[in-house]
Amino acid sequence: MPSHDFRAPRLFVDVPLAQDARVALDRDQSNYLGNVLRLGAGAPILAFNGRDGEWQAAIEGRKRPDGLVILQQTRPQDRLPDLTYVFAPLKHARLDYVVQKAVEMGAATLQPVQTRFTQTSRVNTERMRANVTEAAEQCGILSLAAVAEPVPLERFLGQRTADRLLVFCDEAAEVESPIQSLQQAREAGHDQGRVGIDVLIGPEGGFAQEERALLLRQPKILRLALGPRILRADTAAVAALALVQAVLGDWGGSTT
Repeated sequence: MPSHDFRAPRLFVDVPLAQDARVALDRDQSNYLGNVLRLGAGAPILAFNGRDGEWQAAIEGRKRPDGLVILQQTRPQDRLPDLTYVFAPLKHARLDYVVQKAVEMGAATLQPVQTRFTQTSRVNTERMRANVTEAAEQCGILSLAAVAEPVPLERFLGQRTADRLLVFCDEAAEVESPIQSLQQAREAGHDQGRVGIDVLIGPEGGFAQEERALLLRQPKILRLALGPRILRADTAAVAALALVQAVLGDWGGSTT
């Protein structure tokens, strides 16, 4: 694992970063550093913007933190694996959870899709983006996952690139070893270093038969069962992303 300072506070700032640059803090950032973390002028933090790597910075301000001075780069910018987490939205705290975990697992894009049995019809994408940022700050992640606007499942399938591998996590699939199935996909050249991967998790009510039929007509599809027990959608997300990253993704090192 690359060297990382887990003790230093990290802050996402949406401005260019370079040595000796100065960054103005907004009210929430100032409150977080000054009132939550109790940091004052001169205290060191780490700053990143998802584009220019990670930088050591020092807090500026007399009565409260109101800015940062950028000192030196601590890590160069990286890039996320070409992995999209496609999911039927959940409600409130459970949606927050799956967004945070998908970011920690290394997903590059989060794509909500509406299915016949989706539990909620409204998705707060701004809240999702806030959770992406918070997870990146807390876990030393340099690149922010993109949050796409919700679309119907049929539309998503119609507009996705045909040469991407679709890992379809289906509770109705025959239970076989998911690791063996993914290893066979890797041997066929479907790891994320060569093709993009979409991991699809459905709603807790499962997929409708017409949705399953549409999915099974997709090119480059891997239908996957996640074991002999039915998992909650948020648990299934963590299990599926962990399996895909371990076998096809970047958990074993660079695949490029």
